[in-house]
Amino acid sequence: MSRKSWVESANVAGCDFPLAHLPWGRFERADMPGAWHLGVAIGDRALDMTALADAGLCKGLDEGVRNALRQPALNAFLSLGRPAWSQTRAWMQRLLSDAEPALRDRSDRDRFVVRRDQLRMALASDVGDYTDFYASIHHATNVGSMFRPDNPLLPNWRHLPVGYHGRASTLVPSGTAVRRPFGQTSATDNGPPAFGPCRLLDYELEVGVVLGPGNTQGERIDIATARERLFGICLVNDWSARDVQKWEYVPLGPFTAKNFSTSVGSWITPIEALEPWLEPGPVRDAAAPENLPYLRWKDDFTFDLKLQVLIRSALMRERGLPAMQVSLGSYRDMYWSFAQMLTHHASTGCAMRPGDLLASGTVSGPTPESRGCLLERTWRGSEPITLPDGTQRKFLEDGDEVILRGWLDARGDAPRIGLGECSGVVLPAI
Repeated sequence: MSRKSWVESANVAGCDFPLAHLPWGRFERADMPGAWHLGVAIGDRALDMTALADAGLCKGLDEGVRNALRQPALNAFLSLGRPAWSQTRAWMQRLLSDAEPALRDRSDRDRFVVRRDQLRMALASDVGDYTDFYASIHHATNVGSMFRPDNPLLPNWRHLPVGYHGRASTLVPSGTAVRRPFGQTSATDNGPPAFGPCRLLDYELEVGVVLGPGNTQGERIDIATARERLFGICLVNDWSARDVQKWEYVPLGPFTAKNFSTSVGSWITPIEALEPWLEPGPVRDAAAPENLPYLRWKDDFTFDLKLQVLIRSALMRERGLPAMQVSLGSYRDMYWSFAQMLTHHASTGCAMRPGDLLASGTVSGPTPESRGCLLERTWRGSEPITLPDGTQRKFLEDGDEVILRGWLDARGDAPRIGLGECSGVVLPAI
């Protein structure tokens, strides 16, 4: 049976953040404004590791770890690698276990275990570089069918993880509002264009992975070592201006249609916390070509992470209506793994650094209900969805709130864990 915590909310059935989870985040405390702290979520609380380190209460951890916990972002800790991550995780689980009195019985424990609703979250790491992939064969085929019905999946797609370099400067933490962008659009493929507010605003349900130790420029990353460089996963919403994208994406791919905002979940789930759910993969059909040797690894993995998108309009919030589910899928349906994405990214000798973010691209499955963006879910607007307030959506309207959630169902002795939420409300263009 899984261990219990003396933080009682962590033992409640359905809790996103039980003792078996402990995802990392960066936050400012209401009682300590002006300083960023590092810590992990546990139930409805957070263990403030920076406060523990400052108080000299982390003596069971190596000096390098203690020093990294005093930094204003997670990057230094990420650079230490898997042995340090595992040591710290085991130490925190012991400290928070219901059998351990060291912190539980302190009269001042509220200095170190704080309510999460009293925290202002930021991105856990300072992201130097962000790359977004296109790793779902269902998403790629659906989108290709809309725009290239005679040739939906380009010849290279099954041979390499396709991606583009995103804009790290416009990554924002969950809960940050998103301003509808301006852009060039055209009613025809040949122009002429006009400039104005995006009309076809969309979300993209994605999963991100935060990197640990990187590589020097000119050095490739062997896929067999890739997992040691993958620290943890988070939810990502790659907001997309579809009408801008359609006009600009030829010949070099996404640009301003995707550079205005990308929302990132506040908590990073360590890969180590996922171990009870890891399974061989990704699964390929019989017609799939064999990957080139540098992308093959006998121990590659995937996981059945359930992923949900909900929408709540401004009118729904005004009437007190709950958000409506518009899709539910699984990360297991992805064609390319995170290990393959990282290995291909660095195959040229591209330097990867601790804290860099790779995102999966839209997670879509084989059914309409598992499609991870409105472009697919409404099939380019031809099959609109009806919200509980009676309005229809082909694409997002001003005031709409998009909420992403992800979780892994209980398996054996491992309790259910959740990735929390990644949300944002659409603001009008200005």
